[in-house]
Amino acid sequence: MTKLTATARKKLKKSQFAEPGDRKYPIEDKAHAKNALSRVTQQENKGNISKAAADKIRAKARRVLKKSK
Repeated sequence: MTKLTATARKKLKKSQFAEPGDRKYPIEDKAHAKNALSRVTQQENKGNISKAAADKIRAKARRVLKKSK
């Protein structure tokens, strides 16, 4: 996975995040989308994120993965 610097992260559009309101879970490429899927599962298991929110994030990340094939 390519390193996403703070400067590069700030330049990303809201649409390049699975959770755009909080600018969480960047999904600008295949590697970051896979990472978002893993992290959202961890957060859901810890009770830090609702199932509905996790499902939305997963759907967005999977769309990126599907496009990159």
